[in-house]
Amino acid sequence: MKSYIFIDGWKEKIRFSSAHVIPEYEKCGRLHGHTYALYAKLYGEPDNKGIILDFTIIKNQLKDIIKKIDHKIIIPKNSKFAKIIINKNSLTMKTLGKTYVFPKEDCVILPIDSTSAEKLSLYILEKFIKKIKKYKNITKIELGIDEGFGQGARILMNLNGK
Repeated sequence: MKSYIFIDGWKEKIRFSSAHVIPEYEKCGRLHGHTYALYAKLYGEPDNKGIILDFTIIKNQLKDIIKKIDHKIIIPKNSKFAKIIINKNSLTMKTLGKTYVFPKEDCVILPIDSTSAEKLSLYILEKFIKKIKKYKNITKIELGIDEGFGQGARILMNLNGK
């Protein structure tokens, strides 16, 4: 029997607040922030105890991933639209004719090309998969990020290659 379990980050307090710039999308090409919430749906076969995966494991792993980016300015290391200069104590980002200088300790540099909800979802999903890969009964994961109530991005990944 295929089934799924899910976590709603708004209700379970799996949330983080961060600032970002999305220079490839002009409307969001200025510094702004969100309170994000994660959403996860795990598909698979229940084990011999009747569960797919303990909810506490899921919540703890997701919280562990997002604590790195909570209350930080998210910097896309691989952006084609922003030049990033890292100094000893500061980080400079040049984009759309603007120059932002941030204290380095206030930033998190992620190996992504955009800080869109779609790209952040993929980044977090890949980290999450590494943390739960030992649970072989999970066949598919949907992970999403909401940028507020009612809007967000979801990404679905099959774990068994199908």
